[in-house]
Amino acid sequence: MTPYWLDEPAPELPRGNGGPVDVGVVGAGITGCACALALAEAGLRVRVVDERRVAEGASGRNGGFALRGMAGPYDQVVADHGRERALALWRWTEAELAEMARLAGDAFRPLGSLRLAADAEEREDLRDEIEALWADGIEAEWIDAPDGVLAGRFTAGIRHPTDGALQPARWVRALASRAAEAGVEIVEGRRIADTAELEAETVVLATDGYPSGLLGEIEGLIVPTRGQVIATEPLSEQLFEAPHYGRHGFDYWHQAEDGRIVAGGFRDVSLDREFTDEEALTDDVQDALSSFVNGLVGRELRVDYRWAGIFGLVLDFMPVVGEVPGSSGTWVTAGYSGHGNVLGFACGRLAARAILGDRDPLLGLFEPARLLGV
Repeated sequence: MTPYWLDEPAPELPRGNGGPVDVGVVGAGITGCACALALAEAGLRVRVVDERRVAEGASGRNGGFALRGMAGPYDQVVADHGRERALALWRWTEAELAEMARLAGDAFRPLGSLRLAADAEEREDLRDEIEALWADGIEAEWIDAPDGVLAGRFTAGIRHPTDGALQPARWVRALASRAAEAGVEIVEGRRIADTAELEAETVVLATDGYPSGLLGEIEGLIVPTRGQVIATEPLSEQLFEAPHYGRHGFDYWHQAEDGRIVAGGFRDVSLDREFTDEEALTDDVQDALSSFVNGLVGRELRVDYRWAGIFGLVLDFMPVVGEVPGSSGTWVTAGYSGHGNVLGFACGRLAARAILGDRDPLLGLFEPARLLGV
């Protein structure tokens, strides 16, 4: 059950000296490493602690997509928050995606992405979204009739030119190495049961959907949700140039650099059972993934890797970033609803800026207390 992304060797990180620090971070994934690097570059002493090794949680167990925007479609975000805020959110994620691409090197491939409609109703949903994107000057391309292996299976698509594919474990490990070079102490293989163990004035909880037991009243309101993924044998032919996702994100796939098809989704095969923090594989979802890929390529493919990871789902599809209610000095940044590769990076850096005294107005949209109805 080793994820394809984690099959690359992990670099060794320097050992820290211990002692009190300015900021302690729980979670050595994309959010924790991005936050720690930004804080260390500003001159703070930072310690990152993870029960596993760097990138071995959701950051190394996802589908490898790097997408701009929120988890919800643009037109829905406009309806919920207004055009000005929606546009600010999209431009912010585009800028963070560009910075991520700059730092990630060969772990990021700028391929764009293709959101697909599986039926007439979803085609109308995509049309509503692209009209809203165009109305606000956001670049996107309408695909009226997907061709090639997509023909007859999907009714329309939107191409997002800013997006790309990631080798997420390689990227986060590189980010952790950069953070260590900046002076961050990274402690692997240790679970934090009490924030006092961090010996830090300020604490950042960055475990997304994995329960930390440290979130007080909002524990469990960022809902642990399982995503299952497969990676096939390498294919000699290039069938999919960019990341693809359809059925409102329930199907997603792309081809890795070595030709393997990486595919995930199909949580709706047994939706209730996938709201869990267990990284177990289930036959029905795994069979659905294999059948879907075989149907796309027109032949049976060997599956070389199967894995599961946990992401944090929030009912309004907006991240959760800010101080934990009732816990002054303890921050949370989580709840990316399956879009953590970019939002996790962006929100980790957003939290770091706020801790340093530069509070972005976007944080008002991500306030953790809203989960309590406050």
